[in-house]
Amino acid sequence: MNKVLSSLTGSLRARLLVFLLAAIVLAAGAQALVAYRTVLKEADDIFDYHMQQMALSLRAGLPPSAAVGGLGGAEQNFDFVVQVWTVDGVRIFESAEEAALPQLAVLGFADVRARGTTYRVFSMQTRGLVIQVAQDMAARRNMAGSLALRTIVPVALMAPLLMLVVWWVVSLSLAPVARVRRQVASRQADDLSPVSEENLPEEVRPLVQELNLLFGRVRHAFDAQKHFVADAAHELRSPLAALKLQVQGLQRAPDDAARTLAVSRLSAGIDRATRLVEQMLALARHEASMAAGAKPETVDLAEVARLAISDAVAAAQARRIDIGVAQSDAGATVSGQPEALRMLLRNLIDNAVKYTPEDGRVDVGIVKRADAVELRVDDSGPGLPEAERARVLDRFYRSGEPQAPGSGLGLAIVKSIADLHGATVALEESQSLGGLCVRVVFASPEKVNSV
Repeated sequence: MNKVLSSLTGSLRARLLVFLLAAIVLAAGAQALVAYRTVLKEADDIFDYHMQQMALSLRAGLPPSAAVGGLGGAEQNFDFVVQVWTVDGVRIFESAEEAALPQLAVLGFADVRARGTTYRVFSMQTRGLVIQVAQDMAARRNMAGSLALRTIVPVALMAPLLMLVVWWVVSLSLAPVARVRRQVASRQADDLSPVSEENLPEEVRPLVQELNLLFGRVRHAFDAQKHFVADAAHELRSPLAALKLQVQGLQRAPDDAARTLAVSRLSAGIDRATRLVEQMLALARHEASMAAGAKPETVDLAEVARLAISDAVAAAQARRIDIGVAQSDAGATVSGQPEALRMLLRNLIDNAVKYTPEDGRVDVGIVKRADAVELRVDDSGPGLPEAERARVLDRFYRSGEPQAPGSGLGLAIVKSIADLHGATVALEESQSLGGLCVRVVFASPEKVNSV
């Protein structure tokens, strides 16, 4: 029993076959029941009519051979029983011996228990006599059962053919599912190409589409891992080689001044390598979160700005840079990942602080519009040539001669997080401070929900 239940639970084919065949059996049973009740009702009406007509036909008089003893045995083999009573209660005629039907005071139709069965009795009074016509109800039930059986027999004979048709239809309907299963089963572990959706039914196509989306996310995660490994191998080679040269220079330093300079350069090289590793790990974590498909939340950009500025305020104070929120509209919220958005703004602020001269200024602005929310960072630095504004969003690209230590990953991380949130990144000249202005424009949560 447990094996049968397990088979029904695990196999869609078996479940469909069992349910469809059960539906056929139930339909046949319901048809037999309805046919039986319908035939029984029609038989009641017909026989009641015949009983009434028989009683009416006896009003003109009784057969000459009528006697209390009834008819002979050979003449008693029929369904109806006739009795005639006088108004004094004396039975003067009966069509069957030992009928033993009681005299009824109520005229018309009635059901009477007698001789261990139920009789349908019609009684009428005419010319001082009471005529009773009775019939055993078993005869009616037998006729109804026989007709209902004749109705259900063709269905029973057709049941094997119906089962074959059901099996063929179910197998044909599930053939696309089996084809998809074979496609997936025959793949190699690194084959993440989309599964064909050709000739799939509407019920199966959404499942295959979601499977293809999953393959796409896994492929994106694999590609991100490959890129990370390749970028790490490429970008760490130069800092490590520089660190090795600086260590050798420190070992060959002839005096304290040369040794102090070598230590300073070594420390700066270590800081640059550390920053590079941190940025690469941050980018890898973000891309992993993208592949995992974390659920978005409603994020208040004002709170994100407060946390990001608190992270960067120490570096800004060390260079006497004025940093703060120049504009923050109330209710400026977006749908996304809080930590990722904090990383985005932190990279923008770090980039602005790094390239802004001492005693400069960095402003953060949050602007809410009817259909969008804008996050912007302005600085009073040297700005960026228009021809390079698109290229600085690429990984490891740095504009011209480096003006400050960096890895070229900060704005690439910003672009990646913005893409995750469906936002756009634009670099332009700051109208307020004269340096670079980076604008990140998000669709408002209301617009996202309406879509």
